[in-house]
Amino acid sequence: MATTSTLPPAALDSYHAQGFFILDEFAPAEVGNRMLDDVVGVVREVDESGITPEGMHVAPESQGNLSGDRPEDTVSKVFTLHDRPAFLSFLHDERITGILRDLIGPDVDCFLSQFIFKNPGAWGQPWHQDSFYFPFEPARPIVGLWLAVTEATLENGCLHILPGSHAEPVHEHVPDRRPNANLGYVEIVDHDMSDSQSVMMQPGDLLVFDSHLMHCSTDNVSDGIRAAMVYHCCPAGTEDLGFEQFDGFKNPMYRFDPLLRNGQLVG
Repeated sequence: MATTSTLPPAALDSYHAQGFFILDEFAPAEVGNRMLDDVVGVVREVDESGITPEGMHVAPESQGNLSGDRPEDTVSKVFTLHDRPAFLSFLHDERITGILRDLIGPDVDCFLSQFIFKNPGAWGQPWHQDSFYFPFEPARPIVGLWLAVTEATLENGCLHILPGSHAEPVHEHVPDRRPNANLGYVEIVDHDMSDSQSVMMQPGDLLVFDSHLMHCSTDNVSDGIRAAMVYHCCPAGTEDLGFEQFDGFKNPMYRFDPLLRNGQLVG
């Protein structure tokens, strides 16, 4: 069955002009709660390798200042979740597929998914553009879907974005300069971010953004987690050129799963 977009015209205008839009109360809070319950189960079963038999990757926080007795208390992110029912059902929502059809086209793959725990004491992620991590052909369009699972506030490390920066090319990124920063964290140091704005969200709110949009998050200085689920989608047929560009390394967390073909949901 073909999907139907319910994207408001103002949201589409904002995406093209500013590089993002937010849909308040997009999903019931229970949707995120089911995701959280499911991914906690994944974390509690993973071994020292951080890779599950199903190919999910569990990344710890590197700072060493987090405390807690449960395995999930010191986890940063869990990758490659988009084939699990609690996460796939969200992608299959006809409003999501409608958004992706409008922004990408009739043939869409989901290639990356990550659940972000952002536990108390976790550092933020520096200013970056997601496309820095994506050595793809074609390079665009790539759309991010950021679902708030818990409240996102200034205290627990909400996102900050630079409206309009999606029109910029991918800037130079240098390794995160903080000692013990999380593996893979990089930062933009050649751009003025003074016009940035904070993105405070409630559980179930959805941020849709372009992969060139500059964004960061701040430290979680609260007593609770700031959890979110993020998907990245691209046109079907997109090629990962990382093997050629990074000395034979191909990111194992990229898995291109068909989502739409001819505007219709796959599966």
